[in-house]
Amino acid sequence: MPVPWFLLSLALGRSPVVLSLERLVGPQDATHCSPGLSCRLWDSDILCLPGDIVPAPGPVLAPTHLQTELVLRCQKETDCDLCLRVAVHLAVHASLQAQVVLSFQAYPTARCVLLEGSVVYDCFEAALGSEVRIWSYTQPRYEKELNHTQQLPALPWLNVSADGDNVHLVLNVSEEQHFGLSLYWNQVQGPPKPRWHKNLTGPQIITLNHTDLVPCLCIQVWPLEPDSVRTNICPFREDPRAHQNLWQAARLQLLTLQSWLLDAPCSLPAEAALCWRAPGGDPCQPLVPPLSWENVTVDKVLEFPLLKGHPNLCVQVNSSEKLQLQECLWADSLGPLKDDVLLLETRGPQDNRSLCALEPSGCTSLPSKASTRAARLGEYLLQDLQSGQCLQLWDDDLGALWACPMDKYIHKRWALVWLACLLFAAALSLILLLKKDHAKAAARGRAALLLYSADDSGFERLVGALASALCQLPLRVAVDLWSRRELSAQGPVAWFHAQRRQTLQEGGVVVLLFSPGAVALCSEWLQDGVSGPGAHGPHDAFRASLSCVLPDFLQGRAPGSYVGACFDRLLHPDAVPALFRTVPVFTLPSQLPDFLGALQQPRAPRSGRLQERAEQVSRALQPALDSYFHPPGTPAPGRGVGPGAGPGAGDGT
Repeated sequence: MPVPWFLLSLALGRSPVVLSLERLVGPQDATHCSPGLSCRLWDSDILCLPGDIVPAPGPVLAPTHLQTELVLRCQKETDCDLCLRVAVHLAVHASLQAQVVLSFQAYPTARCVLLEGSVVYDCFEAALGSEVRIWSYTQPRYEKELNHTQQLPALPWLNVSADGDNVHLVLNVSEEQHFGLSLYWNQVQGPPKPRWHKNLTGPQIITLNHTDLVPCLCIQVWPLEPDSVRTNICPFREDPRAHQNLWQAARLQLLTLQSWLLDAPCSLPAEAALCWRAPGGDPCQPLVPPLSWENVTVDKVLEFPLLKGHPNLCVQVNSSEKLQLQECLWADSLGPLKDDVLLLETRGPQDNRSLCALEPSGCTSLPSKASTRAARLGEYLLQDLQSGQCLQLWDDDLGALWACPMDKYIHKRWALVWLACLLFAAALSLILLLKKDHAKAAARGRAALLLYSADDSGFERLVGALASALCQLPLRVAVDLWSRRELSAQGPVAWFHAQRRQTLQEGGVVVLLFSPGAVALCSEWLQDGVSGPGAHGPHDAFRASLSCVLPDFLQGRAPGSYVGACFDRLLHPDAVPALFRTVPVFTLPSQLPDFLGALQQPRAPRSGRLQERAEQVSRALQPALDSYFHPPGTPAPGRGVGPGAGPGAGDGT
């Protein structure tokens, strides 16, 4: 980057005085030989590949030491470029010639020159603030190459300073100086990802929010002149806030049953493994062994050798032996956590095998006389495994993983307890019994049937995330996404009629989740009274439900039994047909408290924890919203950096 000579001098000095540098006049490269040797610079460029070491045919002349020195190459009195002079010291073992290669690398360019003799080379052009690497080796290569790394002085007119939560990029250049400024994410593999670009004039102060900082955020500056050298600095590589922001921005994305990827702005050292999370808040237990930790590369599809998915299976991502990220990727599509027991089968030589049940206290061998829950039910679990009632999740030569349901044993146990309570309470009055039944019904929570139009797979994952979040509240949620087998066996119409009848008989509520596809189907029914077959998939219960949902609205039976909802940024409530707006229609997540209030029992008092529950649902829903509206590889609003970030930023104007 051409800059005035006195500015370079100030940058290189230890104090604010001028430090003289040797000045080279003219644009041509040159070489200088040591006394008694001849040398010349080859005119053509060569390939920067040292090749393999080969045996020397005899005494050779080889490089033994590298020295560097900063000099100035000047076209005019005050128009100078910073250059790096390289001196190659050779060990002379015989009076013969040798070809010596100098390889120079400084982002974004690399260059090689071929020399003969013992020489000083003038010079490799470099930029202030850059890190350069130099190699020297013979051709053919008889010995290991020499290498040298040098950090050039920082830009005197570019300063990075912190002010509370903000970071300032201060560019102190003259008012008539025109330059380009670009912010980008530097990638270890692949091209840089541009974030922001502007052409500017004169002194500037660029303000960044601390949440925009990540370790790979770099700055590129260059004068708006032909063939100008671009200077790159990455000042946030060691910033603790930048590393914290990087993990907060990282997301795990499930692509198929077995494949997933880690989406993050920068490359990061990490490893991942599967873990098993049981209901009740216990920590997720890593399945290592029998599975192993796998190295993770950002934005690269990874696979786990699973046969089936399960909502209790989660992915843990560790970095520097510290847990950084954990997500249960299969929960959104397969429903909430199940009270299943995970059996670990270990296979040994001669068909020997052993089984243990994974519990918070460890893996309990089966059968066992221990006092844990799995040990008490060990005989039944082994019977279920032999009869094929357990779901096989993983299998190889060393072992297997099985998920065995515990619901029926819990129901049997509670049935005995319930019978004992009935016998004990036989003398109580009918009023106390009714109060007990009422308390039992309230504890179960209100039934909610969630209806939606399957516009696309991304919207289905968003619906699954909402249903999973609502299950954490006192609600019993039914959605066709979790009942594919029953839906296929009964047919969409019969399945919906049965679910609707049961929900309304229990005093539950039907939630109509509107989307552009749902609005189109409703409008089609309202106009024609019928919809053509084959317009949607075989599992579209919303389409099948319109045949009996519409009569409820037309005959005035919907208020109190139906509510509507739609997602912010996807659909405006005014787009919902007027007939369906006879019941409340809420936008999510902005109206979550009112939406959850409408899902409560009609005569239930308004809970003081409603706002807390709304925040809980919003937190559970936010990753799915981010994934739906901003898929991996596209910048999300609010994550842009620099002035003018957002739509239209990065156009270079």
